[in-house]
Order: sequence, then C-alpha cells, then structure tokens
Amino acid sequence: MIREMCETDWKRVAEIYEQGLSSGTATFNTECPSYEDWNNSHIKECRYVYEESGKVVGWIAISPTSSRCVYKGCVEMSIYIDSAYRGKGIGTALVNHLISESQKAGYWSIYSAIISINEASIKLHKKCGFREIGYRERIAKDRFGNWQNTTLMEYRVS
Repeated sequence: MIREMCETDWKRVAEIYEQGLSSGTATFNTECPSYEDWNNSHIKECRYVYEESGKVVGWIAISPTSSRCVYKGCVEMSIYIDSAYRGKGIGTALVNHLISESQKAGYWSIYSAIISINEASIKLHKKCGFREIGYRERIAKDRFGNWQNTTLMEYRVS
C-alpha cells in the first residue's frame, strides 16, 4: 500500500537509506542525514512510503533542482527500496504513483542522477518512462574510493 510519508516513518526511511549507503551504488553520501536536514532539503509534498503488512519497505520523495522560481516545476527524485523487498514491483508502483501525483501538484520535469553501475535503478526508471538525457563522467568517488559516473534521466510530465 502506498501512502503519504509522515515524520514517524523516519526511523524506517533512514534504515532503508542506510542500506543504500552501504551498497555504494545508491548515493555518494557517506552518512544518513538527520530528519531535520532531510526534511529541509526535500519538498513537503509528493513524499510517499510503500507499506507491506504494516512495515515501511520503500520510499520516494522529491527535492528542488534549483532555487530559481523559473525551475519550480523541475524536481529531483529519490527512491529507496528495502533490500529484502526488491524485485517485487514496489519501485515501479512508487515511481508511477509519484509521476501521477507530481503532475497534479504542477511539476513538469522529474530528474534523476543515478550512479551508472546501479543497473537496476536505470532499468526501473526506463520501465517507468524516463529517458536518458546524458551522463557525468567520474563525477565523484563512491564510499570505497572508486570514481563513478552518473547516468542522468528525466521524465517529462505531459
């Protein structure tokens, strides 16, 4: 079941994010932010969790890509799925839900920068209608000290 994320979900959201940190393929960050920092950097609307048997097993949220008002409809998407629940369609359900809800909220461009070795995430994005718009070569080092590229993907809301 998909529902709006609330502050009381933070413990599970952070645990799932920590799995992404550990993998080295989901983010270049090296530590999980506090709820306050995370909350301040993400848009208050279009934050969702996927709950199965009362347990949060995935989440999705958006953040602004620019503080300039002309880009207010352009957002960056973050999605994380508990490793024990991957491959069950949860990511697809969350992305499709976000696309639908973000369109209602007036967003017209959803952007993702994916570490290029994260083939599952790239495949998910393509499955949900994102298109590859470019890449950044050797943009940052992963937590293991290896240079990584990012694949840039975008969904244009109609």
